Amino acid sequence: MKLIPILLSGSLAALCGFALVTQPADQNWPEYNGDGSRSHYSALNQITRDNVAQLKVAWTYASGGADTVRNRTQMQCNPIVVDGILYGVSAGIQAFAVDAATGREIWKTNLQDNGGTLSRGVTYWSDGREKRIFFGAGKYMHAFNATDGSLVPTFGENGRINLKNGIERPGSDDYVTSNTPNTIYKNLLITGARVNESETALLGDVRAYDVRTGKLVWTFRTIPAKGEFGAETWPANARENFGGANAWAGMAIDRSRGIVYIPTGSAAYDFYGGNRPGSNLFANCLLALDAATGKRLWHYQLVHHDIWDRDPPCPPNLVTVTHKGKRVDAVVQVTKQGYVFVLDRATGKPLFPIKETAFHFPAIGGEQVSATQPIPTLPVPFTRQTFNATDFNSFVADRDSLVGLLAKAKTGSAYIPITSSMTIFYPGTDGGAQWGGAATDPEGIMYVPAKEIPVYTSLVKKDIPKSSAGVTGAQLYQLHCAACHGADKMGNHDGSYPSLANLEKRLKPAQIETILQNGRGMMPSFAHISDAEKKSIIAFLTNQGRNESITINAKTQLPYQHTGYNRWYDRAGYPVSQPPWGTLTAVDLNTGQRKWQVPLGEYKELTAKGIPPTGTDNYGGPLVTASGLIFIAASRDEQFRAFDKETGKILWEAALPAAGYASASTYSVNGRQYVVIACGGGKLNTKSGDRYVAFALP
Repeated sequence: MKLIPILLSGSLAALCGFALVTQPADQNWPEYNGDGSRSHYSALNQITRDNVAQLKVAWTYASGGADTVRNRTQMQCNPIVVDGILYGVSAGIQAFAVDAATGREIWKTNLQDNGGTLSRGVTYWSDGREKRIFFGAGKYMHAFNATDGSLVPTFGENGRINLKNGIERPGSDDYVTSNTPNTIYKNLLITGARVNESETALLGDVRAYDVRTGKLVWTFRTIPAKGEFGAETWPANARENFGGANAWAGMAIDRSRGIVYIPTGSAAYDFYGGNRPGSNLFANCLLALDAATGKRLWHYQLVHHDIWDRDPPCPPNLVTVTHKGKRVDAVVQVTKQGYVFVLDRATGKPLFPIKETAFHFPAIGGEQVSATQPIPTLPVPFTRQTFNATDFNSFVADRDSLVGLLAKAKTGSAYIPITSSMTIFYPGTDGGAQWGGAATDPEGIMYVPAKEIPVYTSLVKKDIPKSSAGVTGAQLYQLHCAACHGADKMGNHDGSYPSLANLEKRLKPAQIETILQNGRGMMPSFAHISDAEKKSIIAFLTNQGRNESITINAKTQLPYQHTGYNRWYDRAGYPVSQPPWGTLTAVDLNTGQRKWQVPLGEYKELTAKGIPPTGTDNYGGPLVTASGLIFIAASRDEQFRAFDKETGKILWEAALPAAGYASASTYSVNGRQYVVIACGGGKLNTKSGDRYVAFALP
């Protein structure tokens, strides 16, 4: 940990124990996405439509830890700001605090066991005397003193709690991390987590801990125990046999009502559910829980028996809308499919009709698909919903061969079960909407970035010898690694899953073993497989001698595995679909109608050819202000933009040192408004970086 002396400015005097009046709440950005409603909204209005073009860089902070050789690090952090101090997470997954007016570092952690983590930020708590920062890294939840970054020794065991404790089940692996900021309710830290998506996943229980002691206060079982409500939607003994249904995306809190709103993930395994017949509550749900006790108040299941990885990707938004002439407090959940679910916050009743719609498609052997899926009639979807031969873009390379390939595929509808044939997801498996989520303003307008790029996959039979048979490293690679890195080790086109070809030229066997053991970035740990299996995989990846066989005790309920998350690009490197490939859309939640939609991002070489801006693949959320602006980076062209929230017109843009795959924050210090973005890059074949960049008026 590093401490740097600082001058005693008014914004920092509180750090030294001076009793100063804190800033008005609307000058801070105290929580993930701005507030407990996850609105991404600020009442600050110094930066306006008229002067936004004058924005300049006010400061930059080099957070450290970027991989500038292989470009595999990212920063997805939405930094928080409390009384002139900005708290965030570095490219090396260390929490830090800086002076929000200058970017001068105050402290930074030096955690050693933060593997398998990507962080979207930290959580702040104070009782007026103590100030704490909670930070999930690796399998631990840490509590730091917000003043100097030291661990709080009275929290958990020496300042941290092991999130794996209490969610183990027979045959589960070790992978768990809380990489989305948690939610504070009074003296509780309400926590979700990311777990593996394979059949070895841990349980996805939602838990609340005492903010002072780290003691577990309540647990909500997202896979119900025998006799509990929802248990009948699973086979017997579901908690012993299945994992997932976890709250990885974050949550929203209505503190006046004492209700926490929690979207839950898919049951594991994501793409085949023949071993888990039923609708599988409470997977793929929006849960409303009593924040003090964890008691279920209501739930709404967004996808029944998910076999498409269509879990909600982000926290819901709490917003007040005008519905049938009355003001109604609503909770709004956007989805990867491009749907918007608008529900009464108190009762869970839909404000617009949601139709249980039948989808009649043959499934692979053993699968028991749900007869219907809930489809909102309004609001209008913010993405296109089908992909057919007429949807190839006008300049796509190798059109004839692509049309021929599509003719043999399953396509043209949502919720087509994956079979051995090529199956098209449109929008793709990660959206539509993604983890950056949507912004809402007090007028009831939602602003949501999205992607419209087809993804294809299929299911193939697992080739698993009996435990007495020999298994080679090549077979183990296909079993554990091929779904992401490709059967040919070449990864996927956009670099989300890197090529492992010639890995021996980049990493030593000991380094690969460390990654397999601990995970890295979005890759989970494979600590649950034996040392012999790891060494056999490493030998295969590094071409070390003969591919000798070993004996394993292979236990699986799954006859199939999927063939990867394959975003569909042509040989020229562009998505095969008709643009826009990335969008920003304004949806009027009062009426359910779309206000406008514009491309988000561009390929400059295509624009130079006279092709209108196409939009790009994007990751990260928007920021909306009272002065009528939307700030968003997110696009792979490494630009940061301000849009007019009434029209969608671009009013300002600036080049970033690396792509801003994160959500921006805004705040005010000493009367000056700042807008800050984490520039981590590292996705979509873009360079990695470690800079936080803050903009302000001159």
